[in-house]
Amino acid sequence: MQTSQLVKKPYIKLRKLFRPKKKAAGLPPGTAVYTGDNTQKDKVVINLLDYSGNLVNEREITDPNECRTYVNNDTISWIDVEGIHDVAMVQKISESVNLHPLVIEDILNVDQRAKMEEFDGYIYLVLKMFHLKKNDEIVPEQVSIILSKNYVVTFQEGIEGDTFQEIRTRIRSNKGIINKMTSDYLVYSIIDSIIDSYFTILEVFGDRIEKLEEELVNNPEKRTLTDIYRIKREMLYIRKSVWPLREAISRLERGESELVTRNTHLYLRDVYDHTINVLDTIETYRDMLSGMIDIYLSSISNRLNETMKYLALISTIFIPMTFIASIYGMNFDFMPELKWIGGYPFALGVMGLVGLSFLIYFKLKKWV
Repeated sequence: MQTSQLVKKPYIKLRKLFRPKKKAAGLPPGTAVYTGDNTQKDKVVINLLDYSGNLVNEREITDPNECRTYVNNDTISWIDVEGIHDVAMVQKISESVNLHPLVIEDILNVDQRAKMEEFDGYIYLVLKMFHLKKNDEIVPEQVSIILSKNYVVTFQEGIEGDTFQEIRTRIRSNKGIINKMTSDYLVYSIIDSIIDSYFTILEVFGDRIEKLEEELVNNPEKRTLTDIYRIKREMLYIRKSVWPLREAISRLERGESELVTRNTHLYLRDVYDHTINVLDTIETYRDMLSGMIDIYLSSISNRLNETMKYLALISTIFIPMTFIASIYGMNFDFMPELKWIGGYPFALGVMGLVGLSFLIYFKLKKWV
């Protein structure tokens, strides 16, 4: 029963890797259907950050049609949409910035593979942002990014917040060069912020792996194997999300789109290197976890072998004693030792001497 539970728990969690399809088959291309699990009734929040140098305008947009005004301005406008569960609202926002129906469909489909696609007048990029729970389980959140000449639109699922607070602070206080750069630099900053959060999560998993290694050496338990499988599953999911992101960033960095300037190409190359580092770290952790599983199984096998060895030694010591006792327990009439007054202590003495001789022999052989 315990073994089945041990295997069943990681298996159930694999449904996050292969989620059931929620979109009905046979729908025409461009059909807007939300496929996420966030069924909250909260409204969709549209945050605006419009900036140009020291001039920064930050507020919340209540009418999606207002987005048209900022899309056509000469300033850089960042329209951040938190929550995509309201399909009608997402459609209105998307239509106000002239998005293709296929892009709208991809925004609402939260199981998208990380990718980059070029359209007439804008670039569509989708990737995963992760949030770490206290039980070392990651919660994925899809982020869709629209890059155009003077504006950037981000669509978040709105599950656990985001990692963009530092970017907002830099824009508000005019720190660094972000207020002087074009919209593609803002997209770079968003991507870089998400990838930096990967390192934070991997650092937490790295500390957990070190603790599990100590447990394996000192006192491995069934819970240890369960934790190893859980972390290995999370590494598999992160790798599944980050691996295609490498290709998407490479296409964005090596592409010839006019929306990505030459200055930003250098920064995107740095982000690409960070993505490779993330993948290398994930692969290292996966190899370590696989080795830890082998170590756990070997330690359990060694522990069983030690137990069997001591049982075999005890059996070896008591076998001759049992033989002697069985002979004198047959109660035949013509056994001279049965009538001997010293027969009982003599038999006990012989059995004790045989057992002690075996024990001394085992110690000399260093078997015990």
